[in-house]
Amino acid sequence: MFANRDDAARQLAARLQPYRAQHPLVLAIPRGAVPMARLLADALDGDFDVVLVRKLRAPRHAETAIGAVDESGWTYLAPYAAAMGADQAYIEREKQTQLATIRARRENYTPIRPPLDPAGRLVIVVDDGLATGATMLAALHALRHKKPAQLVCAVPVASPDALELVRPLADEVVCLHAPPYFQAVGQFYRHFPQVEDEEVIALLGG
Repeated sequence: MFANRDDAARQLAARLQPYRAQHPLVLAIPRGAVPMARLLADALDGDFDVVLVRKLRAPRHAETAIGAVDESGWTYLAPYAAAMGADQAYIEREKQTQLATIRARRENYTPIRPPLDPAGRLVIVVDDGLATGATMLAALHALRHKKPAQLVCAVPVASPDALELVRPLADEVVCLHAPPYFQAVGQFYRHFPQVEDEEVIALLGG
């Protein structure tokens, strides 16, 4: 159990200290991981930015991910998507909805500069936890095509199934806890408030 996201980030930073000498690029999956990635980048003497991906929501169950989409439009669909009631028409509508959110966030988060280039760098991708692993999978897929020297997935907590899903796309996976009984990321934090866009923008501009 973590006290809050800062506590989780400090514990991750301790595990990631061997990377400090490589001046890593620390990328957050918004919005929850952004404060964590800012703290990690400072602790590891690295750079900080966001990687924009969105989960695809199940019909009538918005908290359940049936897949994810990255900024390029590449889509991952979970094998259970159809069983959750997601036909092709629904998936396309949901994909376009989430791509619109990604475009709006890019305009809001980094309006006067391009994203930091991961090519040739040690890249650490951070989220506050992995339930299905869909958004992390999409983030790693997007970044792999930008040719980082090394791609690391770093999370405080994850379901065992999510770790197995993302492991093939990362050079290393750093996870502090992988409990066998996993319902939601928030259950592993005593304080788990929503992170708002205003905080993300302030941290990216800091």
